[in-house]
Amino acid sequence: MVSCSELQDAPSLPDGSLALVTNSSEAQSWPQFSMETYSKNLKSSMLGHTLLYAEVATSTMDLLQGLTLHLPKDVGLIAIAGRQIQGRGRGGNAWLSPPGCAMFTLSLQVALSSRLGQRIPFLQHLVALAVVEAVRSLPGYQDLDLRVKWPNDIYYGSLMKLGGVLVTSTVIGSTFHLLIGCGFNVTNSNPTVCINDLIQQHNAQQGCSLPPLCCAQIIARSVSFLEALICSFQQGGPDAVLPTYYKRWLHSGTRVRLWSEDGVEAEVVGLDHNGFLQVHNKEQGVVSVEPDGNSFDMLKNLVVIKQR
Repeated sequence: MVSCSELQDAPSLPDGSLALVTNSSEAQSWPQFSMETYSKNLKSSMLGHTLLYAEVATSTMDLLQGLTLHLPKDVGLIAIAGRQIQGRGRGGNAWLSPPGCAMFTLSLQVALSSRLGQRIPFLQHLVALAVVEAVRSLPGYQDLDLRVKWPNDIYYGSLMKLGGVLVTSTVIGSTFHLLIGCGFNVTNSNPTVCINDLIQQHNAQQGCSLPPLCCAQIIARSVSFLEALICSFQQGGPDAVLPTYYKRWLHSGTRVRLWSEDGVEAEVVGLDHNGFLQVHNKEQGVVSVEPDGNSFDMLKNLVVIKQR
């Protein structure tokens, strides 16, 4: 790792080595990403401080797969792509990732003995919440109807998906080694809608002039909010974050059918202390539905087994 000035002073490198320039001025010329904007909006103490950017990648998960097991705990590595050609979704689904979609994978280590380590399914909820908070906490943007959909999606209102979260984990010794993948539409109107479409619509309806947002800004703010949410969870457990989560989620009081359109009718209660969805029905009382393998079909109000 060398600075730009060091590379100019000592341009010859040992055979077989490649310079990783840590402060290249070329970073400002990327069409889909501004390093200056990212740095200005990043308020975390560790997460996201070591950045690997690629204009085109298969997926940001691929960039970090296998690498994170060998990293020190305090590196805070994040991979960001301007475009993905093999973006990953939950359950083996593909995620379309055109330019203008914010796409990143964040490396994180969590001790199994910690509060979050004992309830690791909560992490995907915290990531989705962090993205929503990153936008709605901006002055003037608080009325944009961005929401969290259980277990791992970012929605506009109740019917339009803007993004999602995918978390993979490996346990080595007493530590979770996690890759947090996230993608959400910022400036790309296709294949659905994007955050800037919502801002434009809000401006027209309210007669205001909120400026559009960019990927670098929202990614940096999302990482910052995620670190704060993780810190709160580690200190106070689920009760420290659930009030904010419920403020932003879609499901309070929703009546659903379990497993099929003819299944048992139940009412959504909330999340239990493992991050599983709690529903109440007359036959069984309150039961929990784990996020791994299940999905929430908003169009049919169904909690169903995730199709692969």
